[in-house]
Amino acid sequence: MDFEWVAIALGDVAWITLAFALGFSSRLIGLPPLVGFLATGFVLNYLGIASGEVLQKLADLGITLLLFTVGLKLDLKTLVRPQVWAVTSLHIGLVIAIFGLGIFVLAALGAPLFTSLDIKQALLLAFALSFSSTVFVVKTLEEKAAMKSLQGRIAIGILVLQDIAAVVFLAGSTGNLPSPWAVLLFLLIPMRPLFHQLLQRAGHGELLILYGLVLALGGAELFELGGVKDDLGALIMGVLISAHPKANEMSKTILGFKDLFLVGFFLSIGMTGVLSLQALVIGALLVPLVFIKSALFFGLMTRFKLRARTSLLATLNLSNYSEFGLIVAAIGVANGWIAADWLVVISIALSLSFALAAPLTKRDDKIYSNYRDVWKRYQRPERLPDDQVMDTGNATVAIFGMGRVGSGAYDKMCELRGDTVVGVDFNAERVRRLQQEGRNVMRGDPSDADFWELVERVPSIELVMLALPTLTANLDALAQLREIDFKGRIAATALYADEEAQLREAGATAVFNIYAEAGTGFAGHVAASHAE
Repeated sequence: MDFEWVAIALGDVAWITLAFALGFSSRLIGLPPLVGFLATGFVLNYLGIASGEVLQKLADLGITLLLFTVGLKLDLKTLVRPQVWAVTSLHIGLVIAIFGLGIFVLAALGAPLFTSLDIKQALLLAFALSFSSTVFVVKTLEEKAAMKSLQGRIAIGILVLQDIAAVVFLAGSTGNLPSPWAVLLFLLIPMRPLFHQLLQRAGHGELLILYGLVLALGGAELFELGGVKDDLGALIMGVLISAHPKANEMSKTILGFKDLFLVGFFLSIGMTGVLSLQALVIGALLVPLVFIKSALFFGLMTRFKLRARTSLLATLNLSNYSEFGLIVAAIGVANGWIAADWLVVISIALSLSFALAAPLTKRDDKIYSNYRDVWKRYQRPERLPDDQVMDTGNATVAIFGMGRVGSGAYDKMCELRGDTVVGVDFNAERVRRLQQEGRNVMRGDPSDADFWELVERVPSIELVMLALPTLTANLDALAQLREIDFKGRIAATALYADEEAQLREAGATAVFNIYAEAGTGFAGHVAASHAE
Protein backbone atom coordinates (compact mmCIF):
# COMPACT_ATOMS: atom_id res chain seq x y z
CA MET A 1 0.00 0.00 0.00
CA ASP A 2 1.24 3.45 -0.93
CA PHE A 3 1.31 5.76 2.11
CA GLU A 4 2.62 8.83 0.26
CA TRP A 5 -0.67 10.66 0.85
CA VAL A 6 -0.05 10.42 4.61
CA ALA A 7 3.14 12.42 4.22
CA ILE A 8 1.30 15.02 2.21
CA ALA A 9 -1.42 15.27 4.84
CA LEU A 10 1.03 15.59 7.69
CA GLY A 11 2.93 18.27 5.78
CA ASP A 12 -0.26 20.28 5.48
CA VAL A 13 -1.15 20.09 9.17
CA ALA A 14 0.79 23.31 9.84
CA TRP A 15 -1.18 25.54 7.48
CA ILE A 16 -4.49 23.87 8.37
CA THR A 17 -3.88 24.48 12.08
CA LEU A 18 -2.67 28.05 11.55
CA ALA A 19 -5.63 28.77 9.24
CA PHE A 20 -8.05 27.59 11.93
CA ALA A 21 -6.29 29.57 14.67
CA LEU A 22 -6.22 32.87 12.76
CA GLY A 23 -9.68 32.33 11.26
CA PHE A 24 -11.07 31.70 14.75
CA SER A 25 -9.26 34.79 16.08
CA SER A 26 -10.79 36.91 13.30
CA ARG A 27 -14.27 35.73 14.26
CA LEU A 28 -13.61 36.61 17.93
CA ILE A 29 -12.85 40.24 17.03
CA GLY A 30 -15.87 40.56 14.74
CA LEU A 31 -14.18 40.02 11.37
CA PRO A 32 -15.01 37.26 8.86
CA PRO A 33 -12.76 34.17 9.14
CA LEU A 34 -11.53 34.84 5.60
CA VAL A 35 -9.48 37.78 6.92
CA GLY A 36 -7.66 35.30 9.17
CA PHE A 37 -7.13 32.96 6.22
CA LEU A 38 -5.52 35.79 4.26
CA ALA A 39 -3.28 36.57 7.24
CA THR A 40 -2.32 32.88 7.38
CA GLY A 41 -1.05 33.06 3.82
CA PHE A 42 1.14 36.07 4.59
CA VAL A 43 2.50 34.42 7.76
CA LEU A 44 3.36 31.22 5.89
CA ASN A 45 4.96 33.30 3.15
CA TYR A 46 7.05 35.17 5.74
CA LEU A 47 8.14 31.85 7.25
CA GLY A 48 9.29 30.66 3.84
CA ILE A 49 6.62 27.98 3.43
CA ALA A 50 5.74 27.65 -0.25
CA SER A 51 2.28 26.97 -1.59
CA GLY A 52 2.07 23.23 -2.27
CA GLU A 53 0.16 21.33 -4.92
CA VAL A 54 -2.61 20.35 -2.49
CA LEU A 55 -3.24 23.96 -1.48
CA GLN A 56 -3.31 25.18 -5.08
CA LYS A 57 -5.78 22.49 -6.09
CA LEU A 58 -8.02 23.45 -3.18
CA ALA A 59 -7.85 27.09 -4.32
CA ASP A 60 -8.76 26.20 -7.92
CA LEU A 61 -11.66 24.01 -6.82
CA GLY A 62 -12.90 26.74 -4.51
CA ILE A 63 -13.07 29.33 -7.29
CA THR A 64 -14.74 26.86 -9.67
CA LEU A 65 -17.43 25.89 -7.16
CA LEU A 66 -17.92 29.52 -6.16
CA LEU A 67 -18.69 30.61 -9.72
CA PHE A 68 -20.94 27.57 -10.17
CA THR A 69 -22.99 28.57 -7.10
CA VAL A 70 -23.10 32.18 -8.35
CA GLY A 71 -24.56 30.85 -11.60
CA LEU A 72 -27.13 28.80 -9.65
CA LYS A 73 -28.44 31.95 -8.01
CA LEU A 74 -28.17 34.26 -11.01
CA ASP A 75 -31.24 35.74 -12.60
CA LEU A 76 -30.36 36.48 -16.24
CA LYS A 77 -33.02 39.19 -16.33
CA THR A 78 -30.96 41.09 -13.76
CA LEU A 79 -27.99 41.39 -16.16
CA VAL A 80 -29.98 43.28 -18.80
CA ARG A 81 -31.16 45.90 -16.34
CA PRO A 82 -29.48 49.28 -16.89
CA GLN A 83 -28.85 49.35 -13.13
CA VAL A 84 -26.44 46.47 -13.79
CA TRP A 85 -24.93 46.62 -17.27
CA ALA A 86 -24.82 50.42 -17.56
CA VAL A 87 -23.53 50.93 -14.01
CA THR A 88 -20.86 48.24 -14.53
CA SER A 89 -19.67 49.62 -17.87
CA LEU A 90 -19.55 53.23 -16.70
CA HIS A 91 -17.90 52.29 -13.42
CA ILE A 92 -15.09 50.28 -15.03
CA GLY A 93 -14.45 53.10 -17.51
CA LEU A 94 -14.40 55.81 -14.83
CA VAL A 95 -12.16 53.83 -12.46
CA ILE A 96 -9.67 53.06 -15.25
CA ALA A 97 -9.56 56.74 -16.21
CA ILE A 98 -9.23 58.09 -12.65
CA PHE A 99 -6.92 55.44 -11.22
CA GLY A 100 -4.87 55.21 -14.43
CA LEU A 101 -4.26 58.97 -14.46
CA GLY A 102 -3.35 58.93 -10.76
CA ILE A 103 -0.85 56.07 -11.20
CA PHE A 104 0.70 57.75 -14.24
CA VAL A 105 1.10 61.02 -12.30
CA LEU A 106 2.87 59.14 -9.48
CA ALA A 107 5.16 57.55 -12.08
CA ALA A 108 5.97 60.98 -13.52
CA LEU A 109 6.75 62.27 -10.01
CA GLY A 110 9.20 59.40 -9.46
CA ALA A 111 7.34 57.61 -6.64
CA PRO A 112 8.98 54.29 -5.63
CA LEU A 113 7.85 51.30 -7.72
CA PHE A 114 5.89 53.66 -9.99
CA THR A 115 8.87 55.12 -11.85
CA SER A 116 9.09 52.41 -14.51
CA LEU A 117 5.39 52.55 -15.42
CA ASP A 118 4.16 54.01 -18.68
CA ILE A 119 0.55 54.95 -19.47
CA LYS A 120 -0.35 51.44 -20.74
CA GLN A 121 0.97 49.82 -17.58
CA ALA A 122 -0.84 52.41 -15.45
CA LEU A 123 -4.11 51.60 -17.23
CA LEU A 124 -3.49 47.85 -16.74
CA LEU A 125 -3.08 48.33 -12.98
CA ALA A 126 -6.16 50.56 -12.89
CA PHE A 127 -8.10 47.83 -14.71
CA ALA A 128 -6.96 45.28 -12.12
CA LEU A 129 -8.11 47.57 -9.30
CA SER A 130 -11.53 48.24 -10.86
CA PHE A 131 -13.00 44.83 -9.91
CA SER A 132 -14.79 43.88 -6.70
CA SER A 133 -14.45 40.49 -5.04
CA THR A 134 -16.99 37.84 -6.02
CA VAL A 135 -15.72 35.60 -3.22
CA PHE A 136 -16.15 38.24 -0.52
CA VAL A 137 -19.54 39.51 -1.69
CA VAL A 138 -21.11 36.08 -2.13
CA LYS A 139 -19.88 34.97 1.29
CA THR A 140 -21.22 38.17 2.90
CA LEU A 141 -24.62 37.97 1.18
CA GLU A 142 -24.99 34.29 2.07
CA GLU A 143 -24.29 35.00 5.74
CA LYS A 144 -26.96 37.73 5.73
CA ALA A 145 -29.38 35.62 3.63
CA ALA A 146 -29.54 38.53 1.19
CA MET A 147 -28.68 36.85 -2.11
CA LYS A 148 -32.25 37.27 -3.39
CA SER A 149 -32.70 40.83 -2.12
CA LEU A 150 -32.63 43.60 -4.72
CA GLN A 151 -29.30 44.96 -3.50
CA GLY A 152 -27.92 41.41 -3.51
CA ARG A 153 -29.10 40.74 -7.07
CA ILE A 154 -27.72 44.09 -8.27
CA ALA A 155 -24.33 43.44 -6.63
CA ILE A 156 -24.12 39.89 -8.01
CA GLY A 157 -25.11 41.08 -11.49
CA ILE A 158 -22.35 43.72 -11.44
CA LEU A 159 -19.83 41.14 -10.24
CA VAL A 160 -20.76 38.70 -13.00
CA LEU A 161 -20.30 41.36 -15.68
CA GLN A 162 -16.97 42.34 -14.10
CA ASP A 163 -15.91 38.67 -14.13
CA ILE A 164 -16.89 38.38 -17.78
CA ALA A 165 -14.77 41.46 -18.56
CA ALA A 166 -11.84 39.83 -16.72
CA VAL A 167 -12.33 36.58 -18.63
CA VAL A 168 -12.36 38.47 -21.96
CA PHE A 169 -9.11 40.18 -20.95
CA LEU A 170 -7.52 36.86 -19.97
CA ALA A 171 -8.52 35.33 -23.28
CA GLY A 172 -7.18 38.31 -25.21
CA SER A 173 -3.92 38.50 -23.21
CA THR A 174 -2.86 35.03 -24.29
CA GLY A 175 -3.10 35.99 -27.92
CA ASN A 176 -4.92 32.71 -28.51
CA LEU A 177 -8.39 32.60 -29.93
CA PRO A 178 -10.84 29.96 -28.71
CA SER A 179 -10.70 26.64 -30.48
CA PRO A 180 -12.96 26.27 -33.57
CA TRP A 181 -14.61 23.50 -31.55
CA ALA A 182 -15.70 26.11 -28.99
CA VAL A 183 -18.80 26.78 -31.11
CA LEU A 184 -20.05 23.35 -29.98
CA LEU A 185 -20.39 24.75 -26.46
CA PHE A 186 -23.59 26.45 -27.65
CA LEU A 187 -25.11 22.95 -27.77
CA LEU A 188 -25.26 23.10 -23.99
CA ILE A 189 -28.24 25.48 -24.28
CA PRO A 190 -30.64 23.00 -26.01
CA MET A 191 -29.40 20.34 -23.52
CA ARG A 192 -30.84 22.40 -20.67
CA PRO A 193 -34.05 20.27 -20.36
CA LEU A 194 -31.85 17.16 -19.96
CA PHE A 195 -29.85 18.84 -17.17
CA HIS A 196 -33.12 19.79 -15.47
CA GLN A 197 -34.51 16.26 -15.75
CA LEU A 198 -31.38 14.74 -14.23
CA LEU A 199 -31.51 17.30 -11.42
CA GLN A 200 -35.13 16.39 -10.70
CA ARG A 201 -34.25 12.69 -10.48
CA ALA A 202 -31.05 13.14 -8.44
CA GLY A 203 -32.93 13.10 -5.14
CA HIS A 204 -31.78 14.93 -2.03
CA GLY A 205 -28.67 13.05 -0.89
CA GLU A 206 -25.22 12.20 -2.15
CA LEU A 207 -26.35 11.96 -5.79
CA LEU A 208 -27.37 15.62 -5.70
CA ILE A 209 -23.90 16.58 -4.42
CA LEU A 210 -22.17 14.44 -7.06
CA TYR A 211 -24.36 15.86 -9.82
CA GLY A 212 -23.42 19.39 -8.74
CA LEU A 213 -19.73 18.50 -8.85
CA VAL A 214 -20.18 16.89 -12.27
CA LEU A 215 -21.82 20.02 -13.66
CA ALA A 216 -19.30 22.44 -12.11
CA LEU A 217 -16.10 20.52 -12.86
CA GLY A 218 -17.38 19.04 -16.13
CA GLY A 219 -18.45 22.46 -17.40
CA ALA A 220 -15.06 23.92 -16.47
CA GLU A 221 -13.27 21.11 -18.30
CA LEU A 222 -15.44 21.43 -21.43
CA PHE A 223 -14.77 25.17 -21.70
CA GLU A 224 -11.05 24.65 -21.18
CA LEU A 225 -11.01 22.07 -23.98
CA GLY A 226 -12.72 24.66 -26.17
CA GLY A 227 -10.00 27.21 -25.42
CA VAL A 228 -12.28 29.27 -23.17
CA LYS A 229 -11.55 30.17 -19.51
CA ASP A 230 -12.60 27.16 -17.43
CA ASP A 231 -14.17 29.19 -14.59
CA LEU A 232 -16.60 30.69 -17.11
CA GLY A 233 -17.76 27.14 -17.88
CA ALA A 234 -18.66 26.53 -14.23
CA LEU A 235 -20.59 29.81 -14.15
CA ILE A 236 -22.51 28.99 -17.35
CA MET A 237 -23.45 25.49 -16.11
CA GLY A 238 -24.86 27.04 -12.96
CA VAL A 239 -26.87 29.53 -15.02
CA LEU A 240 -28.31 26.72 -17.20
CA ILE A 241 -30.02 25.07 -14.22
CA SER A 242 -30.64 28.18 -12.11
CA ALA A 243 -34.34 28.28 -13.04
CA HIS A 244 -34.99 24.78 -11.65
CA PRO A 245 -36.78 24.66 -8.24
CA LYS A 246 -34.02 22.42 -6.84
CA ALA A 247 -31.19 24.81 -7.80
CA ASN A 248 -31.25 26.42 -4.36
CA GLU A 249 -31.12 23.01 -2.67
CA MET A 250 -28.11 22.02 -4.78
CA SER A 251 -26.37 25.26 -3.82
CA LYS A 252 -26.87 24.44 -0.14
CA THR A 253 -25.61 20.84 -0.52
CA ILE A 254 -22.26 21.87 -1.96
CA LEU A 255 -21.89 24.89 0.34
CA GLY A 256 -19.59 23.03 2.74
CA PHE A 257 -17.30 21.84 -0.07
CA LYS A 258 -17.09 25.33 -1.55
CA ASP A 259 -16.28 26.99 1.78
CA LEU A 260 -13.58 24.42 2.58
CA PHE A 261 -11.89 24.77 -0.80
CA LEU A 262 -12.04 28.58 -0.63
CA VAL A 263 -9.82 28.43 2.46
CA GLY A 264 -7.11 27.25 0.08
CA PHE A 265 -7.78 30.20 -2.19
CA PHE A 266 -7.46 32.78 0.57
CA LEU A 267 -4.25 31.19 1.81
CA SER A 268 -2.78 31.15 -1.68
CA ILE A 269 -3.36 34.92 -2.07
CA GLY A 270 -1.04 35.68 0.82
CA MET A 271 1.59 33.32 -0.55
CA THR A 272 1.92 34.92 -3.97
CA GLY A 273 5.18 36.76 -3.36
CA VAL A 274 7.78 38.00 -0.92
CA LEU A 275 6.60 40.69 1.47
CA SER A 276 8.60 43.90 1.65
CA LEU A 277 8.11 47.16 3.54
CA GLN A 278 7.76 49.05 0.27
CA ALA A 279 5.06 46.68 -1.01
CA LEU A 280 3.24 46.84 2.33
CA VAL A 281 3.21 50.66 2.35
CA ILE A 282 2.05 50.99 -1.27
CA GLY A 283 -0.59 48.28 -0.77
CA ALA A 284 -1.89 50.10 2.30
CA LEU A 285 -1.98 53.41 0.40
CA LEU A 286 -4.13 51.81 -2.31
CA VAL A 287 -6.83 50.85 0.20
CA PRO A 288 -8.36 54.34 0.66
CA LEU A 289 -8.89 54.47 -3.11
CA VAL A 290 -11.68 51.94 -2.50
CA PHE A 291 -13.81 54.87 -1.32
CA ILE A 292 -13.50 56.46 -4.77
CA LYS A 293 -14.88 53.23 -6.23
CA SER A 294 -17.65 53.32 -3.63
CA ALA A 295 -18.59 56.93 -4.37
CA LEU A 296 -18.81 56.13 -8.09
CA PHE A 297 -20.97 53.05 -7.46
CA PHE A 298 -23.35 54.95 -5.16
CA GLY A 299 -23.61 57.91 -7.52
CA LEU A 300 -24.27 55.77 -10.59
CA MET A 301 -26.83 53.54 -8.86
CA THR A 302 -28.85 56.45 -7.53
CA ARG A 303 -28.75 58.08 -11.01
CA PHE A 304 -30.34 54.90 -12.34
CA LYS A 305 -33.32 55.30 -9.99
CA LEU A 306 -32.31 52.89 -7.23
CA ARG A 307 -33.32 53.89 -3.73
CA ALA A 308 -30.60 55.34 -1.50
CA ARG A 309 -30.70 52.29 0.80
CA THR A 310 -30.50 49.79 -2.06
CA SER A 311 -27.64 51.75 -3.63
CA LEU A 312 -25.73 52.08 -0.36
CA LEU A 313 -26.02 48.42 0.68
CA ALA A 314 -24.96 47.22 -2.79
CA THR A 315 -22.11 49.73 -2.76
CA LEU A 316 -20.80 48.64 0.65
CA ASN A 317 -20.72 45.03 -0.54
CA LEU A 318 -18.70 46.10 -3.59
CA SER A 319 -16.25 48.28 -1.60
CA ASN A 320 -13.21 46.03 -1.96
CA TYR A 321 -10.64 44.79 -4.46
CA SER A 322 -10.96 41.50 -6.30
CA GLU A 323 -9.24 38.17 -6.68
CA PHE A 324 -9.79 38.64 -10.43
CA GLY A 325 -7.72 41.82 -10.23
CA LEU A 326 -4.96 39.64 -8.80
CA ILE A 327 -5.31 37.26 -11.74
CA VAL A 328 -5.12 40.20 -14.19
CA ALA A 329 -1.95 41.39 -12.43
CA ALA A 330 -0.52 37.86 -12.59
CA ILE A 331 -1.07 37.82 -16.36
CA GLY A 332 0.68 41.19 -16.58
CA VAL A 333 3.68 39.82 -14.63
CA ALA A 334 3.79 36.62 -16.71
CA ASN A 335 3.85 38.63 -19.95
CA GLY A 336 6.51 41.02 -18.62
CA TRP A 337 4.18 44.03 -18.72
CA ILE A 338 4.60 44.94 -15.03
CA ALA A 339 7.11 44.06 -12.30
CA ALA A 340 6.45 41.04 -10.05
CA ASP A 341 6.39 43.36 -7.02
CA TRP A 342 3.02 44.64 -8.16
CA LEU A 343 1.51 41.21 -7.60
CA VAL A 344 2.46 41.43 -3.93
CA VAL A 345 1.19 45.03 -3.71
CA ILE A 346 -2.23 44.08 -5.08
CA SER A 347 -2.36 41.02 -2.79
CA ILE A 348 -1.80 43.29 0.22
CA ALA A 349 -4.35 45.85 -1.02
CA LEU A 350 -6.86 43.03 -1.61
CA SER A 351 -6.38 41.62 1.88
CA LEU A 352 -6.61 45.00 3.60
CA SER A 353 -9.69 45.93 1.57
CA PHE A 354 -11.42 42.81 2.92
CA ALA A 355 -10.52 43.85 6.48
CA LEU A 356 -11.98 47.31 5.72
CA ALA A 357 -15.13 46.04 4.01
CA ALA A 358 -16.00 43.37 6.59
CA PRO A 359 -17.13 45.71 9.39
CA LEU A 360 -18.84 48.02 6.87
CA THR A 361 -21.00 45.23 5.42
CA LYS A 362 -21.71 43.90 8.90
CA ARG A 363 -23.08 47.30 9.97
CA ASP A 364 -24.57 48.36 6.61
CA ASP A 365 -28.12 48.79 7.90
CA LYS A 366 -26.92 50.89 10.84
CA ILE A 367 -24.76 53.01 8.52
CA TYR A 368 -27.85 53.72 6.45
CA SER A 369 -30.33 54.29 9.29
CA ASN A 370 -27.99 56.56 11.30
CA TYR A 371 -27.40 58.88 8.32
CA ARG A 372 -30.60 58.21 6.39
CA ASP A 373 -31.35 61.87 5.66
CA VAL A 374 -27.87 62.34 4.18
CA TRP A 375 -28.12 59.31 1.86
CA LYS A 376 -31.65 60.21 0.73
CA ARG A 377 -30.45 63.55 -0.65
CA TYR A 378 -28.86 61.68 -3.54
CA GLN A 379 -31.76 59.48 -4.60
CA ARG A 380 -34.06 60.46 -7.42
CA PRO A 381 -37.79 60.94 -6.88
CA GLU A 382 -38.59 58.22 -9.44
CA ARG A 383 -38.88 54.65 -8.11
CA LEU A 384 -38.40 51.32 -9.80
CA PRO A 385 -41.37 48.96 -9.42
CA ASP A 386 -39.32 46.45 -7.38
CA ASP A 387 -37.62 49.09 -5.23
CA GLN A 388 -40.64 50.56 -3.50
CA VAL A 389 -41.12 50.72 0.26
CA MET A 390 -44.22 48.60 0.88
CA ASP A 391 -46.90 49.38 3.44
CA THR A 392 -48.33 46.58 5.63
CA GLY A 393 -51.69 48.35 5.80
CA ASN A 394 -53.79 47.35 8.83
CA ALA A 395 -52.13 44.00 9.45
CA THR A 396 -51.73 42.97 13.10
CA VAL A 397 -49.37 40.03 12.47
CA ALA A 398 -46.31 40.26 10.23
CA ILE A 399 -44.35 37.13 9.30
CA PHE A 400 -40.89 37.75 7.85
CA GLY A 401 -39.38 35.01 5.71
CA MET A 402 -41.93 33.10 3.66
CA GLY A 403 -40.02 29.89 3.12
CA ARG A 404 -41.44 26.55 4.24
CA VAL A 405 -41.45 27.48 7.94
CA GLY A 406 -42.79 30.98 7.37
CA SER A 407 -45.50 29.79 4.95
CA GLY A 408 -46.64 27.16 7.45
CA ALA A 409 -46.76 29.78 10.20
CA TYR A 410 -48.70 32.12 7.89
CA ASP A 411 -51.38 29.50 7.16
CA LYS A 412 -51.82 28.70 10.86
CA MET A 413 -52.01 32.37 11.91
CA CYS A 414 -54.60 33.00 9.20
CA GLU A 415 -56.76 30.31 10.83
CA LEU A 416 -56.43 32.16 14.15
CA ARG A 417 -56.40 35.82 13.04
CA GLY A 418 -58.13 35.83 9.67
CA ASP A 419 -57.07 38.40 7.06
CA THR A 420 -55.02 40.55 9.48
CA VAL A 421 -51.89 38.51 8.72
CA VAL A 422 -49.26 39.64 6.19
CA GLY A 423 -46.22 37.75 4.97
CA VAL A 424 -43.03 39.62 4.00
CA ASP A 425 -40.13 38.32 1.91
CA PHE A 426 -37.50 40.01 -0.28
CA ASN A 427 -37.42 37.17 -2.84
CA ALA A 428 -39.50 38.65 -5.67
CA GLU A 429 -40.15 35.26 -7.34
CA ARG A 430 -41.34 33.69 -4.09
CA VAL A 431 -43.59 36.68 -3.36
CA ARG A 432 -45.13 36.45 -6.84
CA ARG A 433 -45.76 32.69 -6.45
CA LEU A 434 -47.35 33.05 -3.01
CA GLN A 435 -49.54 35.92 -4.21
CA GLN A 436 -50.77 33.72 -7.06
CA GLU A 437 -51.68 31.09 -4.46
CA GLY A 438 -53.93 33.67 -2.77
CA ARG A 439 -51.74 34.60 0.20
CA ASN A 440 -51.41 38.20 1.43
CA VAL A 441 -47.66 38.52 0.84
CA MET A 442 -45.60 41.58 0.01
CA ARG A 443 -41.99 42.17 -0.96
CA GLY A 444 -39.97 43.79 1.79
CA ASP A 445 -36.72 43.62 3.73
CA PRO A 446 -36.94 43.23 7.52
CA SER A 447 -33.64 45.08 7.94
CA ASP A 448 -34.88 48.09 5.91
CA ALA A 449 -35.08 51.20 8.12
CA ASP A 450 -37.44 52.89 5.63
CA PHE A 451 -39.85 49.96 5.92
CA TRP A 452 -39.91 50.16 9.71
CA GLU A 453 -40.41 53.90 9.54
CA LEU A 454 -43.78 53.19 7.87
CA VAL A 455 -44.60 50.58 10.51
CA GLU A 456 -43.74 53.10 13.21
CA ARG A 457 -46.13 55.66 11.69
CA VAL A 458 -48.96 53.10 11.41
CA PRO A 459 -48.51 51.00 14.57
CA SER A 460 -51.15 48.34 13.89
CA ILE A 461 -48.73 45.38 14.05
CA GLU A 462 -48.93 43.60 17.42
CA LEU A 463 -46.92 40.46 16.65
CA VAL A 464 -43.78 40.02 14.53
CA MET A 465 -42.68 36.49 13.62
CA LEU A 466 -39.14 36.14 12.26
CA ALA A 467 -38.67 32.99 10.16
CA LEU A 468 -35.58 34.18 8.31
CA PRO A 469 -33.03 31.58 7.14
CA THR A 470 -29.98 32.75 9.12
CA LEU A 471 -29.22 34.00 12.61
CA THR A 472 -27.64 37.15 11.17
CA ALA A 473 -30.81 38.04 9.26
CA ASN A 474 -32.97 37.57 12.38
CA LEU A 475 -30.60 39.68 14.48
CA ASP A 476 -30.62 42.46 11.87
CA ALA A 477 -34.43 42.53 11.96
CA LEU A 478 -34.41 42.60 15.77
CA ALA A 479 -32.00 45.56 15.67
CA GLN A 480 -34.46 47.50 13.51
CA LEU A 481 -37.31 46.64 15.89
CA ARG A 482 -35.26 47.96 18.81
CA GLU A 483 -34.53 51.11 16.81
CA ILE A 484 -38.25 51.97 16.53
CA ASP A 485 -38.91 50.84 20.12
CA PHE A 486 -41.42 48.20 18.99
CA LYS A 487 -43.85 47.42 21.86
CA GLY A 488 -45.45 44.26 20.48
CA ARG A 489 -44.42 40.62 20.79
CA ILE A 490 -41.53 39.22 18.74
CA ALA A 491 -41.07 35.53 17.97
CA ALA A 492 -38.02 34.20 16.14
CA THR A 493 -36.80 30.86 14.81
CA ALA A 494 -33.46 29.27 15.70
CA LEU A 495 -31.58 26.28 14.35
CA TYR A 496 -29.24 25.66 17.29
CA ALA A 497 -29.47 25.95 21.06
CA ASP A 498 -26.74 28.62 21.30
CA GLU A 499 -28.73 30.85 18.92
CA GLU A 500 -31.72 30.92 21.29
CA ALA A 501 -29.88 32.97 23.93
CA GLN A 502 -28.58 35.44 21.33
CA LEU A 503 -32.07 36.02 19.94
CA ARG A 504 -33.61 36.53 23.38
CA GLU A 505 -30.83 38.93 24.32
CA ALA A 506 -31.50 40.86 21.10
CA GLY A 507 -35.16 41.34 22.04
CA ALA A 508 -37.11 38.23 20.97
CA THR A 509 -39.89 37.46 23.46
CA ALA A 510 -40.23 33.88 22.20
CA VAL A 511 -37.78 31.62 20.35
CA PHE A 512 -38.76 28.53 18.41
CA ASN A 513 -35.98 25.95 17.90
CA ILE A 514 -36.99 24.43 14.58
CA TYR A 515 -35.31 21.06 15.06
CA ALA A 516 -36.28 20.58 18.72
CA GLU A 517 -39.86 21.72 18.18
CA ALA A 518 -40.22 19.60 15.05
CA GLY A 519 -39.38 16.53 17.15
CA THR A 520 -41.89 17.55 19.81
CA GLY A 521 -44.55 18.17 17.17
CA PHE A 522 -43.83 14.83 15.52
CA ALA A 523 -44.21 12.96 18.82
CA GLY A 524 -47.42 14.84 19.62
CA HIS A 525 -48.83 14.00 16.18
CA VAL A 526 -48.07 10.30 16.63
CA ALA A 527 -49.56 10.27 20.15
CA ALA A 528 -52.72 11.96 18.86
CA SER A 529 -53.01 9.43 16.03
CA HIS A 530 -52.81 6.50 18.46
CA ALA A 531 -55.37 8.11 20.74
CA GLU A 532 -57.81 8.13 17.85
